[in-house]
Amino acid sequence: MTLAAANTLGITVDIPSAILLSILAALSACGASGVAGGSLLLIPMACSLFGIPNDVAMQVVGIGFIIGVIQDSVETALNSSSDLLLSASAEFRQWRKEGRRLLINMTNEKMSGMLCTTAAHQTF
Repeated sequence: MTLAAANTLGITVDIPSAILLSILAALSACGASGVAGGSLLLIPMACSLFGIPNDVAMQVVGIGFIIGVIQDSVETALNSSSDLLLSASAEFRQWRKEGRRLLINMTNEKMSGMLCTTAAHQTF
C-alpha cells in the first residue's frame, strides 16, 4: 500500500529503499498478527520512510480498511473452497483404498462424481 501511495505521489523508490521497507514490514508485522487490522497501523510508519505526509498516510489506511473487508471475504471463500476440495479428495482416496469404484457420469453436460455401476460411466 505504501509503495502504491509513493508511486501515486510520484516518489521514486530505489531498490535499497524497497528492501529496507520489506525488512521493516516483516519485523513490524510480527507483533501485528494477533490484532484485527493491526497491520494497517504499520502504513503510517512505512509512509514516513518515504516522506509521505500523515494526512495522505491516513487516507491510505482508509483505503486499506475497504480493501481489508473485500480481502477477508475472498480469503474466507478461498479457504472454504480449498477445505471442501481437500476433504473430497481425502474421501475419494479412502473409497479407492476400500476398493470402491469412483465413477464419473460422462453423459451429462456437467461431470458429476458418483458411485454407480452402469455401463454408461467411465471408471477411474
